[in-house]
This record gives sequence, structure tokens and C-alpha cells, in this order.
Amino acid sequence: MPIELKIPEVGESITEVQIAQWLKAEGDAVQKDEPVAVIDSEKTTFELPAPESGTLSKILHEAGATVNVGEVIGQLDSSSGGKTSAKGKDGTRAQSLESRPPARPRPRTDVKSTTKGDRPVEDKRKNDGDDQRTLDHEAPAEARPPARPRPRTETKPAAKGEHPIEDEHENEDEKKPSSKTTPAGGEEEIVPMSMLRRTVARRLVEAKQQMAMLTTFNEVDMAAVQALRHEHQEAFENRHKVKLGLMSFFVKAAVDALKQFPQLNAEVRGNDIVYRNYFNIGVAIATGRGLVVPALRRAEGLGFADIEKAIGDFAARAKDGKLKPEELEGATFTITNGGVFGSLLSTPIINPPQSGILGMHTIQERPVAVQGQVVIRPMMYLALTYDHRIVDGREAVLFLRRIKEAIETPARMLLEV
Repeated sequence: MPIELKIPEVGESITEVQIAQWLKAEGDAVQKDEPVAVIDSEKTTFELPAPESGTLSKILHEAGATVNVGEVIGQLDSSSGGKTSAKGKDGTRAQSLESRPPARPRPRTDVKSTTKGDRPVEDKRKNDGDDQRTLDHEAPAEARPPARPRPRTETKPAAKGEHPIEDEHENEDEKKPSSKTTPAGGEEEIVPMSMLRRTVARRLVEAKQQMAMLTTFNEVDMAAVQALRHEHQEAFENRHKVKLGLMSFFVKAAVDALKQFPQLNAEVRGNDIVYRNYFNIGVAIATGRGLVVPALRRAEGLGFADIEKAIGDFAARAKDGKLKPEELEGATFTITNGGVFGSLLSTPIINPPQSGILGMHTIQERPVAVQGQVVIRPMMYLALTYDHRIVDGREAVLFLRRIKEAIETPARMLLEV
């Protein structure tokens, strides 16, 4: 009896997903818990494992198809136990995943969207000697660009024995993305958005339409934090097996400021303001498929090492598409760092239903006046975007000033003064 490959539950509000990529072809042997497909949802990307060892006997939905949660997308034959390489339906020996060149998904014209086809890739750059894992923009050009799907002109299912993933050695003319010549003589390429990208776009537009967003700025001298990291980095890493980064300082400073100004940790719910007495700090992480914001839950109870380990774990699993949907929910305030790409200043957009977001930027040595003398200091611009419906300008400015004071005198965070 064939074993069904079903789309699992991926969150309360998610009813459909998109098949981003098949990692196995019909006829391929698979082991239990081995990934057979990559699935896109509106919140995250994850791998679908094989429930048992065997052979992938049938693919019911091609890459690019949108399917419902709980729907069967393929079948396994467990009779072979996944111990031998099977042959495809056309009698030819199926290539192993390792030997096949990267495949490109072929979209159907009867579905509304398709996928970019590649696994998410995260760029890791350094800022001030630190491996910064929290990013504010798309992964840079160094990351492998997503494969572009070849458009189909027919909607009938693939012929018997046909591989659902295109091989790189097929006719190159057939694999070109759809394009057209513009009146100006140039070309345009049409690549449908992934489900995650569409959701991000929709939520950002909704935030702009529904909130009275305003941004206030300040700058912070990073010399004290840099000195602490330089002095204690080796001992911290030896003890906790993780580097002391910048984000733990800003998470701690944000929690401290949120306690003083609870409006930034609240949300508008109908005609009510809901104040939260807990602090779940969202940390923006960029992947090859788009921006995700996992939440550091109960950040008020986390130490510096706990924060750094949690962020490192989020970044690693975001890269592999293994973040859980529930980890992307429940944040009460967000921190995003565009400085890793060299951003000097920006106005971040709030992630609803939150009421504030803190934007970090690049550290840049600049001349500043200190006690009547012009000195060179490592300075960072900070931006706080807030929902003016429940946060007044006074609270926003004082909140950002509190963050500045905490970063410039880190001992305040330990003494809680």
C-alpha cells in the first residue's frame, strides 16, 4: 500500500502552501526523515521529510503548485525500503540528488503563483568585527540567485515518467524566463513572487495604510560597547561558546526602555489599547526568500549569552528553512539592523500589530564634540518608527534617548538604574 506525502499543519491561520521545489524525482530512493520537497508558506519555508524509507513512486503536484494544508502531494512505495536506487517510469536510471545539477521548477499556468526554486541563502557579513546575523534587507548579490521557472503553455498533467524538475542540460532556449521587448527596446523578465514575499508585501502595505507611522532619530556613541566586547570577548566565548555581539546589548537596552515607556510595547485592538507585561523582541533576519522575524520570547529573563545563542540558532535555521511558524508570531517589539549592509540611515516600517520598531545602522567613525573638544568616535544612527495613534512624540523621543543612554553606559543595564 502506498504511503501518502501530506502537507502538515503549519500554523493556525495558514490554509494553503506552495511547493517550492522537489528534492527527489519519481523513482528516487529515499530514507526515513530525508527531505523530499521544499514547501513555502506565507510565514516560513520548510522541508517535507519522508515518513518512511522507500521509493518516491508518484508526484501528484509539480513544483510551483499551490495546495491546501493536509493535501496529498506524492506517494512513497516502501517495498524497496529505500536501499536501492530505483529507475524512473521511462526505464532510465534516476540521477541521485548529489549528481544532478541544480534543477529549475516548471510552473503551471493554472496556478496563481510559482516559486523561485532555490533554498534560502543567508549572507553573513561583518560589522565592527562581529558576525552580524540580523539583517534588514534581502540577501546580497553574493548569494546564489534564484532559479527562474520556464513558463508552460499547456495545463494538462506531466506525461507519464516525466521528471517534475527540469534538468540543467535540457535545451537552453526552453529554459529562459518569460520576457518581452518593451517599446523602448529593452527586455522585461516576469518572475512571480513567492508566497512569503507576497505576504511581506501585503503586510507592509497594510501597515502604511492603517497606522499613523512617524520616525524619530538619534545617534549613539558605540565606544563603551566596543571596549567591553574587546575586553571580555575571549572569556565570554570560552565560557558560553558563543561570541558577544552587538544585538544582545540592543535587546537588553530595548527591554529596559520598554519598561519605562510601555506604549511602545502595546497594541491597538479595536477601540482598546492592550498593554503587555512581557517582552517578546522580534529580530529581523534576511534569507534568500525574504525577511523573517522570529521572536525572542520573554527577553526580560534572558542573559547576554542566551540572547546571542538564540539569535544564532534563529539565523542558522532560517538559512535552512527550518523555523517553526509559531516562532514567527507573538513579537511585541522589533529590532532590525540595516547596518550590516552599510545603511547609514533608514525609516523602518512597523510589523503590525506592534507599535514600534528600532532600526540600527552602520557604525561610522565621525568627528563629534566631547567636553569642548573635537574627537573621533564610532557613531551609529538609531531610528525609532512608532504608531502615533498610541505613542506621543514625547514618549518616542525619550524612549530612544533611554536606549542611547543604556548603550553609552552599559553598566546601567546591569544595575537597572
